[in-house]
Amino acid sequence: MALSTAQRVAGVLRDRIEGGGLPPGTRLSEEALGRDLGVSRNTLREAFRLLIHESLVVHRLNRGVFVRVVDPADVTDIYRVRAALECAGVRAAAGAGRPLREAVTAAVEEAGRAAAGGDWQEVGSADLRFHRALAALSGSPRIDAAMDRLMAELRLAFHAMPSPRRFHEPFLARNRALAKLLADGEYARAESELTTYLDDALELILGALREREREGENA
Repeated sequence: MALSTAQRVAGVLRDRIEGGGLPPGTRLSEEALGRDLGVSRNTLREAFRLLIHESLVVHRLNRGVFVRVVDPADVTDIYRVRAALECAGVRAAAGAGRPLREAVTAAVEEAGRAAAGGDWQEVGSADLRFHRALAALSGSPRIDAAMDRLMAELRLAFHAMPSPRRFHEPFLARNRALAKLLADGEYARAESELTTYLDDALELILGALREREREGENA
C-alpha cells in the first residue's frame, strides 16, 4: 500500500528524531517545517497526529507541538518491551536467513568506524541499528515495526546522557561480543548476555534522568 503524504512526512520527522536532529523539548513549527518539507499545514497536522499516536511528540494547548521528553517510567517500559523483542530475535537466530544475520555484524562494524572517527552521535545510531537487527532475526514484520517505534523513543532517552561517548563506548565491545556469540551458535549465552546488557543500559539512563530531575528541582 502506498504511503500518504502525511505518512511520508511523519517518517521524515521520525527519522530526524531518531537521528538526534530534533531533540526532546523541540517545538515543531508548522511554518518552518512546511517550508522545509514543501507540504501544507493540514498535511503537517496529520503527520503530527501520527507521531502523537507513536508517543514521539506531544501537543500542548495554546503552545504547539513538541518532541516529547521521556521520564523514568517511559524508559523502564521501553526496555521491558525491548527485552522481550530482542531476546525473541536471539532465540530465533539459528533459523534466520543470511541477510538478517549479516545486518547484525554490519551494525557492529558501522559503530566501530564511527567511534574511530569520533562521531558518537553516529555510534548511537549504529547501536540502535544493531538492536533493531537483533529483533529482526525473528523474521517478523510486526516486530520490525514495533522496534522502529521503540528505537525512535529510545533516542529521546539518549539525550539525557551527559556524554554520548561515555555512554556508548563501553557497549561497543559488548555488541561485538554478542555478535560473536550469535555467529558461534551460542544462543543461550547470547540471550543471557543481552538480558544483562539491557539491564545495565537501563540503569545508566535512569540514573541520568533522575539526576536531570534533581537539577531541575534545585534550579
